[in-house]
Amino acid sequence: MVVVVFGGTVAGVGYFGYQFYQDRFGAAPDYAGGGTGETVTVEIPKGALGNEIGQALKQAGVVKSVDAFVAAQSQNPDGKSIQAGAYLLHKEMSAESAVEMMLDPKSQNNVLVRPGERNKAVYKAIDEQLDLSSGATEKIAEKNFKSLGLPSWANDDSDIKDPLEGFLYPGTYPAAKGMKPEAVLKAMVTQAANKYKALDLEAKAKALKLDSPLQVITVASLVQAEGKTADDYRKMAEVVYNRLDRANPETYGMLQFDSTFNYLKGESNINISESEINKNQDPYNTYTQKGLPPGPIGNPGDGAITGTLNPTDQGWYYFVAVDGVSKTEFAKTHEDFQKLKDKFNESTGN
Repeated sequence: MVVVVFGGTVAGVGYFGYQFYQDRFGAAPDYAGGGTGETVTVEIPKGALGNEIGQALKQAGVVKSVDAFVAAQSQNPDGKSIQAGAYLLHKEMSAESAVEMMLDPKSQNNVLVRPGERNKAVYKAIDEQLDLSSGATEKIAEKNFKSLGLPSWANDDSDIKDPLEGFLYPGTYPAAKGMKPEAVLKAMVTQAANKYKALDLEAKAKALKLDSPLQVITVASLVQAEGKTADDYRKMAEVVYNRLDRANPETYGMLQFDSTFNYLKGESNINISESEINKNQDPYNTYTQKGLPPGPIGNPGDGAITGTLNPTDQGWYYFVAVDGVSKTEFAKTHEDFQKLKDKFNESTGN
């Protein structure tokens, strides 16, 4: 009897001792191999640390333990570069396999909004990523734009073609099968609203003598469409502000930007005939209508917004991409502008 009791005690101590050792020094529970055939989408929020990523994966049934994932991530030289987004992974993967798969761009289910990209291109990308019929996201945007978190000052002109233009902020957003387009769009709009709020655009608009925060975004979208570098953006912004002054001696309030005409046509054309432009009376045609277009013509990025808020003060009224592509030069008088046009014609063969 004593031997039996003593033996049971030793067994109990041994078991709990083993558990104690495993908890502190043993390998964390882990699956083996690349997982089952069942796939699952896991969304990783921005700023998530290794243990938070591990928790999301464990809850989705991808990895067996958070500790196994954290260990595998630390052992992979690129492990810390796992970014926010939606990932298509397998269930019951080894932590090592999960890390490797998350680092493979093929597993990342995201939509990228590029600086200056128009909403129509973003809608198309969302349709493709979510495997929706063409035009589905655009229809939802038209119908539900009021519920997506736009600032109160947005959509302040009845002639605006797309209330969400300028509010799908450039960046990378989760977008995987099963997600609703509204969720993807709302993430973009929320990012824009937060960015614009942090910049205090209402105060900035007054300082720049603009009528509303929306006009700040509209200027930034023009700057983004026409400029190429940080220096371009600042000069381009000055061109806009100088031309908006209806008493200016050069253009008397006419912006005359090809980018606004291209927007209303849904094109990107650098060779537009004067007759085509002059007979078009659309509110977005800044050759026939004075002042800014009713709303943004794209989604400006950080660089263009910074340039818009910090314009140069050197007397610029004109600019020409003299090589037809990327090299922009600026002028203060119409005479100098004509010289730049001649330079453009020579380089492009016009």
